[in-house]
Amino acid sequence: MGSRVDDPDRTGRPAVTATPDSASATAPRPLWRNRDFALLWSGAAFSILGMRVTSIAWPLLVIFDGGSAERAGLVGFAALLPQLLVQLPAGVLVDRWDRKKVMICSDLTGLTAIASVLAALLIWQLTLPHLLIAAFLAGSASVCYQLSERAAVRAVVDPSHLSAALSQNEARSKGAGLLGQPISTVLLSFASWMPFGVTVIGHALSIATLLAIRTPFQQVRRRRRASLGSELAAGLRWMRDQKLLRSALVLISCTNIISQVLALAMILIIKESGGAVTTIGLIGVATGVGGLLGALCGSWFMARFGLSTLFVGTLVLRMLLIPSIAFFSEPWVLAAVFAAMSWAGGLMNVVGGVYQVRITPEEMQGRAASVGSLITSGANSLGPLTGGLLLGAWGTSVTVLGAAVTMAALAVLAAVAARRFGVPAQGREWQAE
Repeated sequence: MGSRVDDPDRTGRPAVTATPDSASATAPRPLWRNRDFALLWSGAAFSILGMRVTSIAWPLLVIFDGGSAERAGLVGFAALLPQLLVQLPAGVLVDRWDRKKVMICSDLTGLTAIASVLAALLIWQLTLPHLLIAAFLAGSASVCYQLSERAAVRAVVDPSHLSAALSQNEARSKGAGLLGQPISTVLLSFASWMPFGVTVIGHALSIATLLAIRTPFQQVRRRRRASLGSELAAGLRWMRDQKLLRSALVLISCTNIISQVLALAMILIIKESGGAVTTIGLIGVATGVGGLLGALCGSWFMARFGLSTLFVGTLVLRMLLIPSIAFFSEPWVLAAVFAAMSWAGGLMNVVGGVYQVRITPEEMQGRAASVGSLITSGANSLGPLTGGLLLGAWGTSVTVLGAAVTMAALAVLAAVAARRFGVPAQGREWQAE
């Protein structure tokens, strides 16, 4: 069986020669010289930033246009609904189809949906049904795009660069989330159509970078395709058999719920102490910066610590930080605590992402990522509901301390799961396969 020859200028991998010893002795080019990864990363940065800008703009557009809070909530729900309905079928399609074409089609779908809203704002009247359909289509395109992009990373980087590449991707997502809200609100203050114009430009730039990438995003698939339902069932069975990964995803979903509860508690603490709304925004900025820094240093920590140490350690760190929220109402203290917790979350996202990509077969990448996203992101919708009920019944101090106890229990469960199920070889060797 012959070896595929890769151009080191576009993949960062050394050229394959007929002599195994010389190939193994040749070190891959640095990640920053990997042309195709740079194109993939920058194109996704344009697309994801546009998506973040629009996600903030959906409800704000309705409210500023004179709509009710109920209508704004309905549009926000339509934009997030694909996270629940589209994740699993999208994962199957990402594994069945050419991933680059999926990303281009996703960009075209998002561009068309957002451009229709832009045209309605500039030319004719925008209606609620139009906004609901556009928000759902844009959200669906976002799900397909991000699943494809995550699966494509392994194809364009050397295995030894995978942790650094995914660390940079997580930092990019955190940065887009940090910039999305201020950009969206500033643009809306000038004109209601401007956030949607920026998103259209972002999708167009992403398409241009994708067309410039030469490396295939997946291996050649010669096997006969099963039905959509059969492939989905195969993905679910594979995830069921990954006991450590499955346990980690469930624990992460629990931490996501706790984070939502604490965010709501923080808002109440600021309000009860007489703080301004701008204080909440500043704490949000500090939280975003913490997550960005955690993602950036992910590869450094993975080079020095094992999976179980990092997973349990980040949970313990958050457990130790949470009680401070119950006893301090000073904004700078809350900002520091939430930034530190977000740092731990950003680090864990990188660690979990690298582990999932490494242990997942190439032909199963889309389905594995879709199941993981469904479990972890689906929990976010339960956070505000849970927080509202607990804070209403127990108050802020008791709820926050209860969150700390719950986080301690999760840390214990994580240690038990790591000890019971073990860490496969791929999980021990972060830097090489």
